[in-house]
Amino acid sequence: MTITLGRTRMTLSRRGALGAALALPLAGRASAQAWPVRSIRVVVPFAAGGAADSAARTIFPRVSELLGQTIVIENRTGAGGSIGAAAVAQAAGDGYTWLFDASSHIVNPSLLRNLPFDYAAFVPVSQVATFPQAIAVKEAFPAHTLAELIAAAKARPGELSFGTQGNATAGHLALELFQQRAGIRLTHVPYRGGADAARDLAAGNVDGVLITALSAGPIVQSGRARMLAVTVLERLANWPDVPTLHESGFPGFDMSEWVGLVAPAGTPAALAARMHAAIAQVLAEPAVRERLAQLGAVPVGSDPESFGRFLREGRETMARLVREAGIQAN
Repeated sequence: MTITLGRTRMTLSRRGALGAALALPLAGRASAQAWPVRSIRVVVPFAAGGAADSAARTIFPRVSELLGQTIVIENRTGAGGSIGAAAVAQAAGDGYTWLFDASSHIVNPSLLRNLPFDYAAFVPVSQVATFPQAIAVKEAFPAHTLAELIAAAKARPGELSFGTQGNATAGHLALELFQQRAGIRLTHVPYRGGADAARDLAAGNVDGVLITALSAGPIVQSGRARMLAVTVLERLANWPDVPTLHESGFPGFDMSEWVGLVAPAGTPAALAARMHAAIAQVLAEPAVRERLAQLGAVPVGSDPESFGRFLREGRETMARLVREAGIQAN
């Protein structure tokens, strides 16, 4: 089974992005003032230090310089990203509040009940980057390979605890599908982001995690955890000795976290397009691409139309996977 979250790509051109930014009209006739005229808020619905937060703090300082206004990054965590998403859904669509979300954006509608807003109502701006995920265990855990982890889980069904970056996240879904294909049962422990899950793993409070390689990396490098596998088809350049699930008995297993920007319903298309143009220009800069590579991220930069199509198709795919796998939020 091939499970891919976040494969939409585009060729980034600094000249083309700058031209688009200059050519796009400013927001509506209703206001004679050019956008932006005051500070902008970007809500990250996950904890500081995780994939979404790290990508946001890499990209938006440069976007701020291009737009000529301060961009404030606000972490609003909890419930698989839906708390932060709800805050943005209630905001005015005036170009001053944006949501920098992750894969939970397309999983939450099928997994979380009675949401007070509609994910489909957000205005798509750009899928910004993808992040490979990793399976890691605490230093004291006896397993040193994926096969040993699976054997331990089969010997103790339901006893091993595994953290993810939250309910309805790519990590949660990947963990459920890994259990299904491996024929094991783990106890899922959702956190408010990968950084929180990594800290608890380092402290020995959970047996393992399935989070981004970015979040797991520091505690693995410090010797407080071991990385057993990554969830992409090819080994990572910065973790060349860590096997993929694909080569470890799970052919086609390919699930990365992704991050992207959306806006509240009613945000003018011209503002979404201008924000995308600024992001595309930033993603074309060598220094930004180098920093994202250090984070283990792959730049994307899709336009609003492409990202909107990706989100629609993703919601449909995730609804089917959640239903077929019988996945439930904890």
